[in-house]
This record gives sequence, C-alpha cells and structure tokens, in this order.
Amino acid sequence: MRSLKYLSRIVTLLIVVSTVGVKAQVQKQKVDGVVAVVGDYFILESDIDKTFVELQAQGNSIKGITRCELLGKLLEDKLYAHHAVQDSIPVADSEIQSLMDNQIDYMLEQLGSMDKVVGYFKKSSEDELKSELSDIIKMNKLSTKMQEKVVSGVEITPEETKQFFNSIAEDDIPVFGAELELAQIVIKPEITQEDKDKVIERLNKIRKDVLENGASFTSKAVLYSEDPGSRSDGGFYKMTKKTPFVKEFKDVAFSMAEGEVSEPFETEFGYHIIYLEKIRGRELELRHILLMPNITNQALKEAKDKIELIRKRILNNEITFADAAREYSDEKETRNNGGVLINPKTFTAQFELTKMDPTLYSQVVNLKNDEVSYPLLDQDRSGRKFYKIIKITNSTEEHKADYARDYSRIRELALKEKQIKAIQKWSETKIEETYIKINGEYKNCTFKNNWLKN
Repeated sequence: MRSLKYLSRIVTLLIVVSTVGVKAQVQKQKVDGVVAVVGDYFILESDIDKTFVELQAQGNSIKGITRCELLGKLLEDKLYAHHAVQDSIPVADSEIQSLMDNQIDYMLEQLGSMDKVVGYFKKSSEDELKSELSDIIKMNKLSTKMQEKVVSGVEITPEETKQFFNSIAEDDIPVFGAELELAQIVIKPEITQEDKDKVIERLNKIRKDVLENGASFTSKAVLYSEDPGSRSDGGFYKMTKKTPFVKEFKDVAFSMAEGEVSEPFETEFGYHIIYLEKIRGRELELRHILLMPNITNQALKEAKDKIELIRKRILNNEITFADAAREYSDEKETRNNGGVLINPKTFTAQFELTKMDPTLYSQVVNLKNDEVSYPLLDQDRSGRKFYKIIKITNSTEEHKADYARDYSRIRELALKEKQIKAIQKWSETKIEETYIKINGEYKNCTFKNNWLKN
C-alpha cells in the first residue's frame, strides 16, 4: 500500500491550487488581492500563504524562506502553464480523468467512503472536490509537459560529460551512497483445492442468501469480507476501466448487469463476489466481498522445508541461484530474470542502501556479497505469508565519484545540468515575450528571474 505521505500530498495540492489556476481577464477588471499576473493567469496573496502550508505539510522547514521566493516559484509554474496553452500542448480530458480516478480511489482506500473524503477535504460536495482536483491535475500536467517539451531535444555527449566532471572542484565532487544489487527466490505455501472449494462454497452461500432471501450484501461485506480497504464501507468501490484494479476483477465487473451478483471468481488476492449497484455512464458503483483460503501451518512448514532444500543445493554448488530462481521461484515478476529485483523507484537493479524500503533493508543489511540469506518469512500485498531467500549479487561501497566507475551516473548529472540551463534560457526568452505584472510591495523583491523586466 502506498504511504500516507501520498494522501498528504493530495491534501496540500487541494489547499494550494484551489484558487491559483483560475484564468483572469485582468485587463478588464482589477481583482482584490492579486499580487502578480502571468499571461492569462493570476496569483493571489493567499496563494503564497497556501504554499507555506504545502511546504509544512510535506515536512519541509520554512525557516528562512521568503514570500518573494515563493512568489518566484508560483510565477514559474504559471509561465509554463501559460505557454503550454499557447503552444497547444494537449492534456487530454481522459488523462486528467484517469489521474483523478486514481487519486480518488486511493483516498477511498484510506478513508473508506466518498462522504468521508469530501468531509476530510472540507468540501461541500463530491462535485466540488472533483472540480478542484481536476484543475490541480490539469495545471500540473500543463507545467510538466511544457518543461518536458523544452528539454526533449537536449542531449549530452561523452565529451560534454567529461568536461562537466572535470569542471567540478575537488571538494565538490559528489559522494555516491552504497548500492546493492539483489536477487530473491520466493516459495509460497500451497493452497489445496479443498481449501479453495471451502471459500467458494462460503461465497456461494452468501450469494444465495442475498438473491433468494433478500439478505443485505452490504451487511455481509461488513461481517465477512477480508478486504480492509472496503470492508467498513460494506465493500463499496467506484471504478472505471482505467481504475487500477486487477484485470480479473475489472473483467467480471464490466461484464455484469445492474443489480446482478456475480459468481465467485479468483484474483491474486483471493476469491470474490461482486454486487453491481449502479452503472453511471462509464463508471460503476459496486460492492464486493473478498475471502482468502486459509494457509495452514503445515503448508507454511512445507514451504519453509522446500526453500531450505533449495538453499542447501545452492550452497553445495549443485545449482546456481539464478537457475534455482528460474526453476523453483513462485514470484513471476522475478523468476524469468534469475530472481533479480528491480528498484521500483529507478527501474534499475541498483538499490541505494539509505533509500531502501525499511523492511527490505533489515533483511539484507547484514548480508555479504554472494551470501544467501536464511529463509525469511514475508507477506505479499494481500497479506498472505510466504518464504524467501535473498542474495546480494553485487555491492558498491559509499565512495567519491570516479569518472570511469560511475560514468552513467555522472552523465545523468551532466545531462540534468544541461537541461536546467535550457529551461533557464527558455524562461528568459518567454519572460520577455509574456505579459507579466507584479503588484504592490512585491515590486521590491529580488527575483532569480527577471520578472520585473528591469
């Protein structure tokens, strides 16, 4: 499950951008509290206050940060958005809708119901919440896409990379943290067909009670569902075809008629039945009940025995770790790649030790290169337990950047610097071309960019 920091980010976005992205016909009327105008967009005095709130909500210190600095950042955002519109950079309504659906789904998962989400954000209605969230997402996408367009043609050559590295003063050469490359083998306890049949039978009894005896599906979900994200709300979800549910769940939901209760079906989380309450255009309102087959102590023991035997064979050089992963691992995401783990943040095989997931860090921090861990009891995102063994396939100690050894990372830094310079040059040009007005005391600010056109 994603961190609650994500929810905090949505909160602060709603706080900050609720008024920033409004278009203004500033030439025709004066709006009280307007401190700056960039093209078609204005910035209010209160927007600067709200940006302070955003920084604090994200855990950042605001000590030493001035109102002038925050205004400068808001001016940049509006400049990108204004020229994205001028350049007809497309932001599809479907893209905004999909992103909004994802964020609302996450908020529902955390808070339980739409009424609670609306109340949490202190909005008067679901429509008001969605309208403001849509404006926020569109503004962010316009700004991001404009910057992407500016840097899209920026490339870096090996010679430029070398010049960049040689230009760094000795005392300023970056230090790269310790990194690990990992592989793992997962063995999941076997769930017998008998255990699966018991769950299916329970779901069929619930379904029959609802259809034939008029029992409340909502009450059944509260009493029996093992989905913590929806159980307290009677199994309720809203979803579209772009909502990030597993394929099997969406396939069943979108094949149903309004008022229908599905037959039991299986996903990676367990077995479900769905009651489709309402079809609203492309959106479904449904309830579901999730039951998971029991994993017996005997099945857990057999999984542990199996992985201990695999580990023994690896240590005795009867089979390589990679070949054992391909032959025995129950984790489909890593099995075909010899068990190699991919960092979800960087999409590479490298994990920086200080930025690693705390649970994974605790499992590997004391391992040496090529050492195979003892069996570790873990659980997947549905809460089902399994055993795994981990191996560090390569490690790099914390060290001062070396051109040959760290070329790819140095190249990334050089490219980033070149992209920043391209954006700065673009900004200088566009500031001169764009209608910009700074009001009141903010005319006395010292900005990084020439917003005052002095």
